[in-house]
Amino acid sequence: MSARLCDALGIDVPLLQAGMGGVAGPELAGAVSEAGAGGCLALYKERPEHIPALVEAVRRRTGRAFGINIIPEVVGDARAEEQLSAALGALPDHAFLTFFGLPGPRCTALLRRVRRVRRTAGRAVVVQVGSVADAGRAADQGADVVVLQNRRAGGHLLGDREADDLLEGVRHARPDLPLVTAGGIGDGRDLAAAERRGADGALCGTLFVPAAESDAHPVFKERVLRACSAETVVTGLYRVGWPGRCHRVLRTSVTEAGPGLPEAFISTTEHHGRRYPVPRYSAATPTRHCTGRVEEMAMYCGESVDRVRSGATAAAVVAEFRRRYDQYGGRGERDERKPYDQPRP
Repeated sequence: MSARLCDALGIDVPLLQAGMGGVAGPELAGAVSEAGAGGCLALYKERPEHIPALVEAVRRRTGRAFGINIIPEVVGDARAEEQLSAALGALPDHAFLTFFGLPGPRCTALLRRVRRVRRTAGRAVVVQVGSVADAGRAADQGADVVVLQNRRAGGHLLGDREADDLLEGVRHARPDLPLVTAGGIGDGRDLAAAERRGADGALCGTLFVPAAESDAHPVFKERVLRACSAETVVTGLYRVGWPGRCHRVLRTSVTEAGPGLPEAFISTTEHHGRRYPVPRYSAATPTRHCTGRVEEMAMYCGESVDRVRSGATAAAVVAEFRRRYDQYGGRGERDERKPYDQPRP
């Protein structure tokens, strides 16, 4: 196993579950962590007053290390600081913190204050970026682990670089920094190949969408299980709620039609007992709480979908990932193929 990442976060398998808003609830995060990988609770646009109960729901499911995910780009630095403060008051010491994109000044300052006061606590900080320059900024801000998202990732794209370009560029400048690759990793064999190119682990989202504990809508799960990478597309159409960011999603009638469809409400979703309308072109994920034309919603999916064929429990998904990783990573064989070129099992 890649000791550098596992030691940094207190996990057994160098695999992190992405903080997928709407999909990665307490059940999924707890199950992934209990299986030995790094589960992650998505906070997305969660109000701070709801965060302690969500964290407690994960704690009831596992005594192992897990993370929470914050997206300053979406909620703004001030709200992100409030989310972080609420989470810090509820998290156990062995939990870790993850950010999609660079933390803003207020979050960075809060993290520094916490570290000065609690030098012996865990509180490892994981930051996901999409460029070599941002990886350097994350490290300079104090990130313990940097996730390098490449162009083959599903969901919200932070850059357009190839996996090897990112790894090589950052590893040369930061030889001791734990680096996690995100995008194109569908099984343990992919990770074993990526490690031989300088990665310390992988962050996967598509892999966990169909899992039994995932909060993804059944239609979304079924699409992922049946899809291939050719059915994914990068688009800026799903801009409502997340403007200015391209996303990799499964093709839908919306992506095929383009921006000319009426901006009508196509679905509703429930959150903390209240129902909310979902407009066409919304960045909202289709979850089990949605009703309506969920097939038109943003079904985030990466090119690793070619090797995602199991809707089993998260424990079974992690176990199979680990089996393949041990099979191909434990031998020390050099595999010249890129992770995303690996054939389907």
